[in-house]
Amino acid sequence: MRTNLLGLDPGALAGFFAERGQKPFRAKQVLRWVHRCGESDFARMSDLAKGLREMLAQSAEVAPPRLVRESQAADGTRKWLLDVGAGNAVETVFIPEANRGTLCVSTQAGCTMACQFCSTGRQGFNRNLTTAEIVGQLWWVSNALRAQAAQTPAPAAAQTAGVTRSEDRLISNVVLMGMGEPLLNFDNVVPALRLMLDDHAYNLSRRRVTLSTVGIVPMMDRLRDECPVALAVSLHAPNDELRSRLVPVNEKYPLATLLAACRRYLERSPRDFITFEYVMLDGINDSAAHARELVGIAAEVPCKFNLIPFNPFPDSGFRRSPPEAIRRFAERLLAAGIICTTRKTRGDDIDAACGQLAGQVQDRTRRTVRIARFA
Repeated sequence: MRTNLLGLDPGALAGFFAERGQKPFRAKQVLRWVHRCGESDFARMSDLAKGLREMLAQSAEVAPPRLVRESQAADGTRKWLLDVGAGNAVETVFIPEANRGTLCVSTQAGCTMACQFCSTGRQGFNRNLTTAEIVGQLWWVSNALRAQAAQTPAPAAAQTAGVTRSEDRLISNVVLMGMGEPLLNFDNVVPALRLMLDDHAYNLSRRRVTLSTVGIVPMMDRLRDECPVALAVSLHAPNDELRSRLVPVNEKYPLATLLAACRRYLERSPRDFITFEYVMLDGINDSAAHARELVGIAAEVPCKFNLIPFNPFPDSGFRRSPPEAIRRFAERLLAAGIICTTRKTRGDDIDAACGQLAGQVQDRTRRTVRIARFA
């Protein structure tokens, strides 16, 4: 069986070469070929000795997930459905903006968290993705965008400056906010993060890689110690009673425990604040009283709030807060001196917006997800 090099972080790849009597710099060369250049054919890795290329062809491979389907929204957002085997497929989304390109990556086939407003959570859960399947999303999309850029003329200003489109950083930010709870797949997610951060691979700053969690407290502490990146916490409610209804894991890790973990994380975080994600649900969590409670939370943890207009999906049982209600809610937080942004909905016409990713999941949990309908 050949080793999929997409699943080896820098340390593991160095070990792979050491076991075969190769010097450490060979790992750095191959990291650049595989991740920087998107190369999967060892024969084309021209600065490797012929014997080494032959050895790699016999013992290794670069095998990303297989493309099932690609969709593009009217606003330029692109979504890929990638086959991860046994009837499962996951979705990854690229969001282009004027000064950045953000890739939203999945970490599990399905999700066990059962957050009531999330389409992924309604599908159930099959398994964790491997490191190769997580990094494979970044590898696959990087290649797709690179190929597209090569066919698109550079802007006149860039041509004048001698800059080609192939030199642009097409993916400047990665967010682990796709299907699944990343911290429940810790042992595969952390090696993937190390590849994203490595100078010879994707060379992303820790501030530009964001992991989103519902608040798995023990794993938050491990991430702080082993590979701290920017952290976003799915809050969605300002008190335990409401949050336990919307985000069931709150019953295990209530707000006091979660906020304490956030304070500990900030000791080593690349940012000096935690981002609290807050989906806006009409008549559920969008009142003036809820905003006042969030001001109290902000007094405990340095943070900013990212308000997310709810993105509907069939039989969700929820409605998006009206724009005026979202505006007033944000103004209350801003008036209290809290940094607050409202996320622009992107890709909702192809079900690529926050909370809409579903993919294909062969549910192994054999559970019926309780659908909470709020009157």
